[in-house]
Amino acid sequence: MTLTKPMQTLILGGARSGKSRYAEQLALQSQKSVVYIATAQAQDAEMQARIAHHQASRPVEWLTLEEPLALAATLAAYAQPERLLLVDCLTLWLTNLLCLEDSEQRLNSELRALYALLPQLPGELLLVSNETGLGVVPMGELTRRYVDEAGRMHQHLAAQVQQVIFMLAGLPQVLKTL
Repeated sequence: MTLTKPMQTLILGGARSGKSRYAEQLALQSQKSVVYIATAQAQDAEMQARIAHHQASRPVEWLTLEEPLALAATLAAYAQPERLLLVDCLTLWLTNLLCLEDSEQRLNSELRALYALLPQLPGELLLVSNETGLGVVPMGELTRRYVDEAGRMHQHLAAQVQQVIFMLAGLPQVLKTL
């Protein structure tokens, strides 16, 4: 008997492309127990409103965890064979790490931990992230670093996961499926 590896999916797209809604639809269709891992931090009224909107749209039976930094540790703690973990969103997580005083060390440590964890993670995983590399090269140093780090992270994850989907105008475009 051959055991199949649990499905891990990276869902990329621009702002308002439908990536979160699509990930939530996949989670519902799985009929598994869902743990929603939110990485956003409500640091202003507009972000508080966005977070409240997302929270209100989720099924009440989903467990929601707010984890802005220690993503790999949270995934490891909550992953189970019959559970689906939904992370929204990786680029907000990346931003949180880039804004720390020890950002270089912490970012590298957290990314290494995430990459090492994925091959052994039980259950299903949906990773939602903003594709930021389709525009011009940003002018500010931090913004350029963010785009560079996000691009490298997306490439690394796309190579690791079984499925990559790009959302465009609410339409899923399958880039990779194994």
